Amino acid sequence: MNDIARWTATALVEAYATGELSPVEATRAALRAVDRHNDDHRAFCLVDPDAALAQARASEERWRAGRPLGRLDGVPASIKDLFLTRGWPTLRGSKRVDPGQPWAVDSPVAARLRENGLVLLGKTTTSEYGWKGVTDNPIDGITRNPWDRSRTAGGSSGGSAVAVATGMGALSVATDAAGSVRIPAAFCGVVGFKPTYGRIPLYPPSVLGTLAHAGPMARSVADIPLIMDVLAAPDPRDPTALEPRAASFHGRAWAGLRVAFSPTLGYVDVDPEVAEIVARAVAGLAAHGLVVEEADPGFADPFPAFDVLWSAGYAHSFAVSTGGRAADVDPGLRALVERGAHHSATDYLEAHGELLRLGIHMGEFHTRFDLLITPTVPIEPFAAGHDVPPHSAMTSWAQWAPFSFPFNMSRQPALSVPVGFTSRGLPVGLQVVGPRHHDELVLTVGALLERPSRTWECDEVRG
Repeated sequence: MNDIARWTATALVEAYATGELSPVEATRAALRAVDRHNDDHRAFCLVDPDAALAQARASEERWRAGRPLGRLDGVPASIKDLFLTRGWPTLRGSKRVDPGQPWAVDSPVAARLRENGLVLLGKTTTSEYGWKGVTDNPIDGITRNPWDRSRTAGGSSGGSAVAVATGMGALSVATDAAGSVRIPAAFCGVVGFKPTYGRIPLYPPSVLGTLAHAGPMARSVADIPLIMDVLAAPDPRDPTALEPRAASFHGRAWAGLRVAFSPTLGYVDVDPEVAEIVARAVAGLAAHGLVVEEADPGFADPFPAFDVLWSAGYAHSFAVSTGGRAADVDPGLRALVERGAHHSATDYLEAHGELLRLGIHMGEFHTRFDLLITPTVPIEPFAAGHDVPPHSAMTSWAQWAPFSFPFNMSRQPALSVPVGFTSRGLPVGLQVVGPRHHDELVLTVGALLERPSRTWECDEVRG
């Protein structure tokens, strides 16, 4: 019972059903983990123990009566501080947001979690407005890697990844418009899933358009279908949302699947140790009867088009928002907004055209291959407090995360699973990308690839 905070969501609800464990015990264990880890790692920007325990007690009564609200009733979870959450401020890591305004609206994600009885512990940290692939902001400071506090947790959903990795809740829900779920999942050694665009309804709509996805993080791939069935329920406020369907991968046949393994996408420099760990994991698929071929998807680096869409979206967001001083804004975000303000409508439409062409190209690619596998991130986690690796020639965070944003542009489902550790004891993630609307296929193969987690060693080895 001392290890309750380490259990997966699946294990927790199985124990609730038998009476072996109660949601109150699980919630108390998660809150103890918050007390132990949050000051060092800054995963949460808001924790509400009283509300969490009240939710847990209500869940306990439902399980005793045999009437849980859903398969995840009573599971401790968190939500990224970009989602509107009734009763809690959504500051987005920014001093520009007035915390004193009414907070009376739940986003679709928050509403679905409540309706299904999950215990909301609090809100997790993000980079300011989620603008970059690491997690620090002017309010909360730096979110640090659970394996080595001197290194970044990734971002922009670093708080969610650290929370899951350190036992501060079994699940977390975050956003991913360019890799913000998958990057920190890889850097922190947890599972992160970006579903097909529209699978999880969003509100308010994002200024980043179809780049913007929501996605869950967990300790095991087996937990992802459970939380996806919660999050994918309909919401009338998102006109682009897809019709919900079960995300279960149980019983899905994988023998004979055609898998393209692209170690570099044809243009990415990958750290040799990361490349070796990923290649070794992919080689194991043959034992399961999958047909693996090394093949690049055949598109050029879409960073120039992505950068236009990204910077223009943030420029528009800041043009319509109010509050705060320019000096209070992350300097990198301020520079991004200034750059985006100079793009013309023609620039934006040309970049959007490139986005559409990439989606068409990948649709055709998947007529030949069922799945594409790549590294999630080509490098180890680097020093915390930096947007790019120190002493590199990079000027944008997206330059060190080239495997993630193309598949936001193409709107495809993509999963990061932990597959090993470098010689310095830092996690390495592998990315599984599937055709649009075939989320369950991505989860099926992700479960085959997933290495049994060593997440809990981080307390003792790096604590």
